[in-house]
Amino acid sequence: MRLRTIKYLSGFCCLAFVVLAIAGCDKALDKEPLGRLDAGSFFKSAEDAIQVLNACYEPLLINNNNNNFYWVFGTVASDEAITGGDGSRPGILEVDLFRHTPRTQELNDFWKLNYAGIVQCNLVIEKTPLIQADEDLKNRIRGQALFLRAWYHFMLTQIFGDVPLIDRIIPPEEIRLPRTPVGLVYDQIILDCEEASGLLPVSNPANEVFRVTRGAALGLMAKTYLYRKNWEQVIMSVAKIKALNIYGLMPDYQDNFRENTQNNMESVWEIQHQNLELGVGNSINQWWATKKLPDGYGYAEVTQEFVDAFETGDPRLSYTVASRNDDYFGTRYIGSFSSTGHSPRKYLQPVEEVSQKADGDINYTAIRYAEVLLWEAEALAELGRISEAALPLEEVRARSRAQSDDPENTLPAISTSDQGSLIQAIRHERQVELGFEMHRFFDLVRWGVADQLLDGFVKGKHEVFPIPQTEIDLNPLLTQNPEY
Repeated sequence: MRLRTIKYLSGFCCLAFVVLAIAGCDKALDKEPLGRLDAGSFFKSAEDAIQVLNACYEPLLINNNNNNFYWVFGTVASDEAITGGDGSRPGILEVDLFRHTPRTQELNDFWKLNYAGIVQCNLVIEKTPLIQADEDLKNRIRGQALFLRAWYHFMLTQIFGDVPLIDRIIPPEEIRLPRTPVGLVYDQIILDCEEASGLLPVSNPANEVFRVTRGAALGLMAKTYLYRKNWEQVIMSVAKIKALNIYGLMPDYQDNFRENTQNNMESVWEIQHQNLELGVGNSINQWWATKKLPDGYGYAEVTQEFVDAFETGDPRLSYTVASRNDDYFGTRYIGSFSSTGHSPRKYLQPVEEVSQKADGDINYTAIRYAEVLLWEAEALAELGRISEAALPLEEVRARSRAQSDDPENTLPAISTSDQGSLIQAIRHERQVELGFEMHRFFDLVRWGVADQLLDGFVKGKHEVFPIPQTEIDLNPLLTQNPEY
């Protein structure tokens, strides 16, 4: 994707912001950025609608322009990593130690970023039906915006819990809204995903691979049901994903994290990044690379606890983590590269693949089919359907077993009739299969075990993060989360 400049003036408290033009992977729309939001005069054609829709994708990017530190909340706050780095981002250390406050910058930036995306999506959702254009095209445009609105709301609930639900264009005099209970936000997410799934295609052409598909909408719906512990609906949603007959596990686990094998059959929802020196690359390539190498920042150092979680011979360990004497993108890894002796591999690239370190082009696959299978396994296990739950669990383990040096003696199939033991096995599988993919902290919270595994975590407080103080100052109807 090629991007032009965007500037968000604040979170959802300001509807006047500059619209970004993003085009497909091969060419950009020749539209000048708009100034003050003027939906009535702007929406005249399908090209206009696509231009604003493309801007809806921009807040997804994990880059320095966005100051998108979602990885801090999902990974550094968990037992996968400690802060590392050089101390230049005190907010990351605050999150790691559970000393974050309503003034932690990373929280403030995340709130604004996601609400800016929601406001943009609402414009597309409400105005696209009014333009003169092919109905199928209008449906696809609207379906994408519905999904993205749901996605941004879901991200906000993961971090903050109850958040204002913004499901329409709101005039400035009504913009100060109270927080909406998270259950009602989930209701809207599910409604948006249901509608989007009926409007979106099963797949997109190669030049529009970045766009949302039906599987992504069904995937977010399944994940929302998972967070609600509505196990039957999880299973039903997963069945709909499987019925699309386009997803499966890649034979090589590493193909999910290589430049030339992305957007593969395992990818259900993949957030695109490109190394174009335009600020649209994946900045994790710099943040996670050891600071002992040029331009690396060395944040998110891998904990020994995470390394020890892998079973003997599990090849996913070396695919995910670099340790002493390992090849590390052309360099021999030595213990001093990290205070823990381990560094992440995922989302990182050799120096020759990128023109600048902060603009990596390894995408963030937010929903992999492997995770879909583990959702199914978890839901079936929670319902006590033990033999059925073992099947998707085994499918995930079998892929890694086949890639091991000794398949006959590595990652044996889980055989148990005990519900609790199976649930623990599935949770363990999520830990090692999805390591450093920004799920771990949220898993520990939804399982109710974070206080048992995370030093400094206070039950009843740290399940969510504080509402940014700047937003409370702007909007007196906002209340703070307990204990902050």
